[in-house]
Amino acid sequence: MTRWIIRLITHGIAAAIGFALGIYLLPILTAPPSPDAAMLEAQAEGAAFTAELTRDLRGSDFLHWGEGTISVTDTQIIHTGALAPGPDYMVYLTTEFVEHEDEFTPIKDQAALVGPVKTFGGFLLDLPAGVDPAAYTTVVVWCESFGEFITAGKYR
Repeated sequence: MTRWIIRLITHGIAAAIGFALGIYLLPILTAPPSPDAAMLEAQAEGAAFTAELTRDLRGSDFLHWGEGTISVTDTQIIHTGALAPGPDYMVYLTTEFVEHEDEFTPIKDQAALVGPVKTFGGFLLDLPAGVDPAAYTTVVVWCESFGEFITAGKYR
């Protein structure tokens, strides 16, 4: 009887670890190739605004981070750099700088949803019709699946 309990516990732990690794690795394995760095830099040349992403924000940790440069044009958001891999990342524009989920969650319904991030080595997103980036100050990368803050950069 004791042997069955030990097996149940050890197999349960192994299954939980496997599930967690699957959630983490699946987005990496299924991600399309990141846009070419030269193309991202060329798109960012005419940017009206730029912001730096750093790993030292209060809501960032070893699994949730971003680094590089965010460039904002009238029609696009361009990221050159890297994001920690993860599922279901979305980009939002906010009117105030946030650096943790406890700051973003209360204002999320007032933020402008730009779109999903599918690559982790830079991205290019078209702004939705009617979204004026000059009406906002900050780009936020957010994990919808787990309600986790990834990174943010204040561009104005």
